[in-house]
Amino acid sequence: MRTATITRKTHETDISVTIDLDGTGRYECQTGVGFFDHMLDQLARHSLIDIELRATGDLHIDDHHTVEDCGIALGQALAQALGDKRGIRRYGACNLPMDDAQVACALDLSGRPYLVWNVEFPTGKIGTFDTELVREFFQALATHGGITLHIDQLHGFNAHHIAEAAFKAVAQALRAAVETDPRKSDAIPSTKGAL
Repeated sequence: MRTATITRKTHETDISVTIDLDGTGRYECQTGVGFFDHMLDQLARHSLIDIELRATGDLHIDDHHTVEDCGIALGQALAQALGDKRGIRRYGACNLPMDDAQVACALDLSGRPYLVWNVEFPTGKIGTFDTELVREFFQALATHGGITLHIDQLHGFNAHHIAEAAFKAVAQALRAAVETDPRKSDAIPSTKGAL
């Protein structure tokens, strides 16, 4: 069973997340940040990773701590569920269109966290949500999941579409990377023998 449950409690947030890498894309995400919940739902649905996430945070200040700490907890859950990464495909990529927006994602479940972020939002807000928090989420996910993560915006002028295309592109790439490789289901996908 490639599952994990992570709890993270600080003075700023209280988060519980459970994932199943071999799920069907089921989601129950409640963070108190409506747009972010919508993005997490997209992440689950399009990766086919079941995600159950509950978070309470200091939203009276702003959404930053909640969004970033959810990225931390999800990254930790991914790393735990992957274990030694035996049998996975390891790499994933997706070039995803959403109306005016097109975002490309390439990732490697290498254990070497690195984020390349080439995305520009035309506005600072999507409703009440700060667009800069999209990058903060992916930085936390990459760092704590041990993911080399490249996200590149090819074009787009609608901030909602750009953000959603980014989440969906990452989801599709994750789906490919965590899948079991039927030709090498017993091997770690590295000449080093470890990831």
